Amino acid sequence: MDLPAALRAHRLVAIVRGTDPDAALRTVRTLVEEGVALVEVSLTGRDALDVIAQARAALGPDAPLGAGTVLTADDARAVHRAGADFVVTPAVCEGVAAARELQLPVLAGVMTPTEIVAALRAGACAMKIFPAAQAGGPAYLRALKGPFPNVPFVPVGGVDTTAARAYLNAGALAVGVGSPLVGDAADTAADTAADASVEAGLDALRSRARTFLGVVRAVAQDAS
Repeated sequence: MDLPAALRAHRLVAIVRGTDPDAALRTVRTLVEEGVALVEVSLTGRDALDVIAQARAALGPDAPLGAGTVLTADDARAVHRAGADFVVTPAVCEGVAAARELQLPVLAGVMTPTEIVAALRAGACAMKIFPAAQAGGPAYLRALKGPFPNVPFVPVGGVDTTAARAYLNAGALAVGVGSPLVGDAADTAADTAADASVEAGLDALRSRARTFLGVVRAVAQDAS
């Protein structure tokens, strides 16, 4: 897939990291149903490879599906087998080069200019500024855009709706959002999807998804 083009088109990456595999899969499906086209399933979640495989089967072959927290070559090979078609790393690590060997595009975690250069040399096609809030927020992103005007940046970490708008206005190609969007939806176990607490959680997830998508649309309208 053309990851930079997808990031430019959708501007939002949802990060699903759950303690319950069934809940994580429901979360992925619900986000996509609401229009959040780019979803990353973190390997730090329970049975994440199974979640990725089931999500791929449920979403079909053409839906973008990412795997996050890919650190090693074994991680890259495993998520490729599971059906991920893009990789997200928390750092410039072995997983970047291994994913590129498998022809998977990489959103690589960076914080400093030196790490950005290293990630570009390793083959990453977009940079995840992580943790973005601790790195300095939108002001830091603007500073990075000076020496790296053509590098696609995706801030991740502490990105709520207010921060999402600020980062996008500061030049971010997209933003990555975990708990401010997903909440505890990927942790809520239930015997059936009809369980009242699950439905309430999914309703709240849908509402948050619509709010974040509204921010993305508003930024696009302001820029036009």
